[in-house]
Amino acid sequence: MQKNPAHTSLVALGDSFTEGMSDLLPNGSYRGWADVLAGRMAAVTPGFRYANLAVRGKLIQQIVEEQVDVAVAMRPGVITLVGGLNDTLRPKCDMGRVRALLTEAVERLAPACEQLVLMRSPGRQGPVLERFRPRMEELFECVDELAAKHGAIVVDLYGAPSLGDPRLWDVDRLHLTAEGHRRVAEAVWQTLGYDPEDTEWRTPMPATLPPGWAARRAADARFARQYLLPWIGRRLTGRSSGDGLPAKRPDLLPYEGPTA
Repeated sequence: MQKNPAHTSLVALGDSFTEGMSDLLPNGSYRGWADVLAGRMAAVTPGFRYANLAVRGKLIQQIVEEQVDVAVAMRPGVITLVGGLNDTLRPKCDMGRVRALLTEAVERLAPACEQLVLMRSPGRQGPVLERFRPRMEELFECVDELAAKHGAIVVDLYGAPSLGDPRLWDVDRLHLTAEGHRRVAEAVWQTLGYDPEDTEWRTPMPATLPPGWAARRAADARFARQYLLPWIGRRLTGRSSGDGLPAKRPDLLPYEGPTA
């Protein structure tokens, strides 16, 4: 791998993970690991351009239909693709179809850029991860196979136990905090071949006393009320949190910081 490569552009594809939830900025927009990575790449490459096509809630078929052709037409230096995890969380998930769609995406994206980046996504420690772990690991096996076949690189976030720490996840238990996104950006940065800025991103956070029983039950009740029940409602009605939302950064333009 080239050391400190001079990539001049980045296009990010995916869902809420790549959109940047829940790395919330004061203006109400989301930053996230892809924005952080783009800012760092822009700092070392004058004229660096960035597009982020991700939209929360997207399934792999929607990513293929709505984002892949757009990214291919841009012909960027780097494309990142993270998708399929939302599919694995659905009660009825056809993993054969997920694998086929991911394969289609990689086959189209790999020739359209200098470097395709895939990921083994992080998972928050807890019962949800344990329930869906077999599907997730099947998805990640597909990611590894496709990367080997098409010359992509894989950022292994799933293999970093530090990113499973619940303290790096927002109260919705689905999205990383700002510190979690910062660590992901560092992981992608290093995997691309840039000199590390933080060699300790895999290091677990310092141990703290766990919250008491009453605090845990209160947090569980708030999570169920604010996030779990609405999520179930969307599944039952076939709606998505991203319905009607545009891509985060639809055009490949010079990176000048977070969107307003």
